[in-house]
Amino acid sequence: MDVLHERVAGLDVHQKTIVACVRRIEDGKVVRECRTFETTTAGLLTLLAWLRECRCTHVGMEATGVYWKPVWNILSDGDFELIVANAAHIKNVPGRKTDLNDAMWIADLVACGLIRASFVPDEPLQQLRSLMRTRKQFSREQTRHVQRIQKTLEEANIKLSTVISDLMGASGRRILQAMIAGVRHPGQLVQLADRRIKASRTELYEALHGRLTEHHGFLLRVHLEQYDWLAATIAQIDRQVEAALTRLDHEAAAGRVTNRDLILLCTIPGVSTLAAITGRCGSAGGQRWKFCSRIAPAPTSTRACPRESGGHGRGLRATHSGRHDQTRGADLQDDHQRTAGVVGMARRRGLHLHCDGGDRGLLEAGVAYPERRRF
Repeated sequence: MDVLHERVAGLDVHQKTIVACVRRIEDGKVVRECRTFETTTAGLLTLLAWLRECRCTHVGMEATGVYWKPVWNILSDGDFELIVANAAHIKNVPGRKTDLNDAMWIADLVACGLIRASFVPDEPLQQLRSLMRTRKQFSREQTRHVQRIQKTLEEANIKLSTVISDLMGASGRRILQAMIAGVRHPGQLVQLADRRIKASRTELYEALHGRLTEHHGFLLRVHLEQYDWLAATIAQIDRQVEAALTRLDHEAAAGRVTNRDLILLCTIPGVSTLAAITGRCGSAGGQRWKFCSRIAPAPTSTRACPRESGGHGRGLRATHSGRHDQTRGADLQDDHQRTAGVVGMARRRGLHLHCDGGDRGLLEAGVAYPERRRF
């Protein structure tokens, strides 16, 4: 294997320690030196000084949980190219020897140019992605509390969800709050429902006729309070994201924007702010973004017959829903039309979307044909 870089380093990142291996060529022979450092700030600064002393040109490491992020923040100040690799990519490279530790193996791969660098956004975009991911987690937790409320009502033999589509709507909340306050008579609860509900008053009465105890009322109050707290927290996150996006808009107006592609993606119909932020959008190091593979409008390259097996990849779960409606717009529901519309709109706005492998290459022309295969 040809050696592309003579002075490289591989990092094996753990929670408490980092094993670093510097690989260099001296007199035509490969020389390796391994050291262990702590993951504290002082330990990372010592590691940075050692890498500079060894005059490394490339440093590689695996993306291990969240432990790699502080390492990246400190080592990015060094005079070398810092590479964060997907652990699956490193594992799939053949030829590993059992007597090499992870740091040595990563250093060998970096020296031969066999590690593909993962995208690491700049700090403002990292903060946006962290906020939107936290929001998504809170939104899912809200859904869980609604399900727990429904389960509590079912235990009390109250079939409210069969006559009201949204338990957290105006009518549903009024009825739930009355139950928590101690109202048990179905006739009184029926009067709290909006008259525009499709169910008749008799159906509402029968659905609300159950055996609701104080225990059930306590559980309803707990889950409803948690739901409201999560709603207030999500509103705070939305305000924080709006402030960050406003700063990006001001930078764009002043010509100082560093995430031009992010702003362009937000203007594409059917692409939500959550999808644009959490997806690989933007530019860094002259690389093209593989945004289509993140939102999964294209066939996966791992399936032999996408027409029969479904064809399309899962993509990021975060891109399927977001802060501004669904990621996939109503005007782009058809697979072919959605792919052609997104890519075509992006190209007209100056953004080039790139997809790898198989039929994804057809997306560069603005059209996708899941039934066609390349042999």
